[in-house]
Amino acid sequence: MYETGGHPIVYGEKLIDKNLPTVLVYGHYDVQPPDPLELWESPPFEPVIKDEKIYARGSSDDKGQMYMHVKAFEALNKTGELSCNVKFMIEGEEEVGSDGLEGFVKENKDMLSADVILISDTSILANDSPSITVGLRGLSYLEVEVTGPNKDLHSGTFGGAVANPINTLSRMIASLHDESGRVTIPGFYDKVKNYDQAARNEMAKAPFDLEKFKKNLQINEVWGEAGFTTRERIGIRPTLDVNGIWGGYTGEGAKTVLPSKAHAKISMRLVPDQNSDEITAMFEKYFKSIAPDSVKVKVMAHHGGEAAVVSTTSPASLAASKAFEKSFGKKPVPSYEGGSIPIVALFQQELQIDPILMGFGLDDDAIHSPNEHFGLFNFYIGIETITYFYQFFSESNQK
Repeated sequence: MYETGGHPIVYGEKLIDKNLPTVLVYGHYDVQPPDPLELWESPPFEPVIKDEKIYARGSSDDKGQMYMHVKAFEALNKTGELSCNVKFMIEGEEEVGSDGLEGFVKENKDMLSADVILISDTSILANDSPSITVGLRGLSYLEVEVTGPNKDLHSGTFGGAVANPINTLSRMIASLHDESGRVTIPGFYDKVKNYDQAARNEMAKAPFDLEKFKKNLQINEVWGEAGFTTRERIGIRPTLDVNGIWGGYTGEGAKTVLPSKAHAKISMRLVPDQNSDEITAMFEKYFKSIAPDSVKVKVMAHHGGEAAVVSTTSPASLAASKAFEKSFGKKPVPSYEGGSIPIVALFQQELQIDPILMGFGLDDDAIHSPNEHFGLFNFYIGIETITYFYQFFSESNQK
């Protein structure tokens, strides 16, 4: 156990032969808050198996997927078939930016040295369509506060004469996208890579059923930046979304106030070459510039991380592909995922190691939502695939 400025890091290693390749397994034990609790069908921190799925907060993101690695290692070690040196690093701040891990990585490069980093914090396209994630978006996450009068006011006595911060904040947020779904912040797209048609055609080969996508979400239509498919909007385009908004009176019954303050939490998913600090600064400058003189605006940056793209031709990538093909009976396709794992880019920069993102979750696992779950099929086939990875990676990378 290693203490940090935040939650501790759990580390362990099994070094069996310096001539064998070394695998560093990364995962996280922290989870998203379970709220709203009333929407859970079972207690979020008491795992329940139902309909061939494990229901619990963290079952898919990321405790369940991390546990696959523990069980795969346990099986290989017990049978004497472990063909690689193995290091485990499990952190507790991934969901809030991995701030404590950054310093730990920089200070312990020798201890963390490895030939590959194995991460299962991503998903596959479907149980009959295996995939390996080759791209992750970055993140800029912040909070805004809009202040009007110095206290909550009577909405009858003062309404119409004093600017309402909630109304003002709503207009400001609405102006952050134009009618084509593009973010209006000046400079936001300056470093965004434009893929040629050949590259986009290659991405389109990944199976995707738009009608099933809409049906699962119970929506009539998708939305996003004009000129791009749903998969492209998720994988290779940046976004801006409001994650929460509040202000005024929200309790039971009526209380007719004109609020003093309004708040929102906003996240921007970023693509390669966009820098999270630069984008955060752009947002702050622009958001303050569009505020009317009737309110004051505060922007508070929470955390961020950079986008990452990993190799598809390295020995580790080829071993992962072979392992998926062995367990699923079908060759996996490369996939760009919309989520963010802030530490991946840091691993590439500080440890000079390309991670392998071989997750086994599904898009409908309800991660970050009530009733998060992880399929038993995915759990067991994940263990199987990981054991095959060790075998194939060792065979292709003998020292």
